[in-house]
Amino acid sequence: MSPRRRLMNIVGGSAGNLVEWFDWYAYAAFTLYFAPVFFPKGDDTAQLLSAAAIFAVGFLMRPIGAWIMGIYADRKGRKAGLTLSVSLMCAGSLLIGVTPGYATIGVAAPALLLLARLMQGLSVGGEYGSSATYLSEMATAKNRGFWSSFQYVTLISGQLLALALLILLQNTLSETDLAAWGWRIPFFVGAGLAVIVFWLRRRLDETRAFTGIAAEKAPRSSALLLALKHPREALMVIGMTAGGTLAFYTYTTYLQKFLVNTSGFSKTAATEISALALLVFMAVQPAVGALSDRVGRRPVLIGFGVLGVICTVPIMTSLAAVDSPVVAFLLALAALLIVSGYTAINAVVKAELFPAHIRALGVALPYAIANAVFGGSAEYVALWLKDVGVESLYFWYVTAMIGVSLLTVLFMRDTRNRTLIEPH
Repeated sequence: MSPRRRLMNIVGGSAGNLVEWFDWYAYAAFTLYFAPVFFPKGDDTAQLLSAAAIFAVGFLMRPIGAWIMGIYADRKGRKAGLTLSVSLMCAGSLLIGVTPGYATIGVAAPALLLLARLMQGLSVGGEYGSSATYLSEMATAKNRGFWSSFQYVTLISGQLLALALLILLQNTLSETDLAAWGWRIPFFVGAGLAVIVFWLRRRLDETRAFTGIAAEKAPRSSALLLALKHPREALMVIGMTAGGTLAFYTYTTYLQKFLVNTSGFSKTAATEISALALLVFMAVQPAVGALSDRVGRRPVLIGFGVLGVICTVPIMTSLAAVDSPVVAFLLALAALLIVSGYTAINAVVKAELFPAHIRALGVALPYAIANAVFGGSAEYVALWLKDVGVESLYFWYVTAMIGVSLLTVLFMRDTRNRTLIEPH
């Protein structure tokens, strides 16, 4: 494959990932506006808790999506897995966009919202494994960390696009219109973009690692094979993901609500602070990925673990009391720069742990389990602890889980030098 064609495939795979995560994060970005539409009237925290619970349930579907579509991508191809995942995301977003509110159809409204999130959970569960595997296999060994980091570049881009649309709507629609119908716009936008991505992904080349599976007559991918032949690697993915994903969702999807509910910023100010911090966060991902190509994956992951354990409580405590938007931005950015030690290279590290015939499933399923338990519940746990008056316990919870990830990495090999991805 020519370098130009390889680059086109990496860009194409990444662009699809952007739309997937735009659709996923649109829910989190617009929760403050649509929570009163789908749930009975109550105090703001109670409505946010209800919306966060459905956000968490969507994560519970991710292991199922990872299991089904991880096997599908291992057996039918990475490209086939990517195409299927974006189709499910399109359907879920469209359903959220057209569902009437609680005042119109009663309990059917939150029920349909739940169904849509279940569909999106299936989609994202399969997307992570397929895209992480595709980008890692498509990249050359010398720059694999750099190119694989674009999975989180596009993931964050999707979130930024959702936030940018929110900022645009906040500045063009009245608060009343945004709460009444404007929040539906991003879900229609996401569904339309997914149709474009479906066409784009149909034109991608398959990776050479997958085409070699049939020639080698490798064992067929299955959860049983993963459990019997690769239990240590699967547990490493869970341990590494636990703290990384909890920290990531704390400083991305939950940060906006934290700045409103705890710090006291307006919704607009909180959105702008989050968006600016995420923009810088996105820009540093390739640099951290490239660093791992030079010094190894393990030192970068250890840096995340050590700094995360030391700095999480001071940063979150300071954010809770801050009243300056500039200081809030700097604190959020500091936290995200620490998390970059995980986000930029976690996909390539996981892909490098597994052989090709079970790589998509091995990357996707343990990651999705850890995400369902720790990432999906992050907002709910944080809001619940705030509701019962012990919000600071959440800061220590995040610190403890980052410590778990650090211990996991200390017992891992450096996958840059001992990778199972076949050289190009």
